[in-house]
Amino acid sequence: MKLQEWLEKGGAEGLGWLQLENFPDTGRGVKTLRPLKFNDVVLTIPGSFLWSVDAAFDDSVLGPTIRSVKPSLSVEDILAVFLLFIKSRQEEYEGRGAHIKLLPTSYTMSVFFSDEELEVCSGSSLYHLTQQLKQQIKDDYFHLLNNLFSKHPDLFPLEKFTQNDYMWALCSIWSRGMDFQLPDKQFRCIAPFADMLNHSPDVQLCHIYNPRSDSLQVLAGKDYTIGEQVFINYGPVPNNRLLRLYGFILLNNPYDSYDLVLTTHHGAPLYDQKIALLESAGLQVNATFSLKLSDPLPLDVLRYLRIQRLLSSEISTMNVNRGAKNIVCARNEAEILKALIEAFEGLLAKFGTPLEDLEAKISSNIYKQSDNVWAAAHVSIGEQRILRMALQKTRELLALIICAQCGKVDEDNKRCARCRRVVYCGRDCQKTHYKEHKFVCN
Repeated sequence: MKLQEWLEKGGAEGLGWLQLENFPDTGRGVKTLRPLKFNDVVLTIPGSFLWSVDAAFDDSVLGPTIRSVKPSLSVEDILAVFLLFIKSRQEEYEGRGAHIKLLPTSYTMSVFFSDEELEVCSGSSLYHLTQQLKQQIKDDYFHLLNNLFSKHPDLFPLEKFTQNDYMWALCSIWSRGMDFQLPDKQFRCIAPFADMLNHSPDVQLCHIYNPRSDSLQVLAGKDYTIGEQVFINYGPVPNNRLLRLYGFILLNNPYDSYDLVLTTHHGAPLYDQKIALLESAGLQVNATFSLKLSDPLPLDVLRYLRIQRLLSSEISTMNVNRGAKNIVCARNEAEILKALIEAFEGLLAKFGTPLEDLEAKISSNIYKQSDNVWAAAHVSIGEQRILRMALQKTRELLALIICAQCGKVDEDNKRCARCRRVVYCGRDCQKTHYKEHKFVCN
């Protein structure tokens, strides 16, 4: 069966029980015309229909040309060129051309936001990554222009291979691509018709690629009744990534996160010893930690900083301290917690619009649902909530290290026996501080 025929019959290998439909909440998606049980096969896509690097290389016209580019093109660029190449000559590629016609003509990823729309989430990771991504797209396009398009104008007419066309192809790959870890490599592809299925975190992961049969299967991630929309699950994706790579957000996304980057400069004191300790603890020198709603201050953040802030007299302690899983000493712990508080306060101060103002504009409909500014606001709200939770958690931990009255850091500081949420260096400080503390104690 040819790709075009397969697409016209619903992609279900002639069964005809899947149908494209416009849904009010998600836009275009796929509905089932028969009941489905969890793990039923929804559709099977032959490998010859997939858009992949191998498929691009196997094309008798395109393949030799893109293979010859030095340095070699990335997987994304090969797929982007492949899409644009087929799009530019759809009449010659009836099957893949039919799939191209089903793809959106425009996308809503953050790279298409205006400066004013993106400014709503200034200070967020989405804001900074989008700015970097826009520049990266320009750089990568000019690399393709100089090393491929301009050298083969007969294959790549420039009016059909503009930077905007390249952005469209990239967004098609980001929003519709599927990644699989095979025994010998990472495999990325776009699967016709399966790329029309929308994401839901409420279904099980349900798409698999079998290299032996060279086919991709989509299974039912839950039970479905007739007329229901069939979903796939992209995985635990936070809103900052959903909007950047897929063009939408989920309200109250349980997977929202903020990526905290920690690094140790090579000129830091005791650098070699600390790097050895980090590696023995399974931590990288340049590390990114995902702060989440469920865990706003991961233990690994503390472990990393405990090692980073060690004094020479404390190095030997670390050798038996399981990679700083436990507190090294009061001095070290107070230093890292104070540094974290300063860092979190600084990160929150960089957000252009505070969380409360964003929530007010959403509730008063100043930011209308599904507009770009509405989506950007939700990303900013999610990240600010996580950073505030991380800040609160850090302050609570610091309160168990320094005397609540005089701020003294000592191994012998004792917790308040009633609430156990603050410590004191002695009875005098405890008595003095009680007038203030009694309102929150217990």
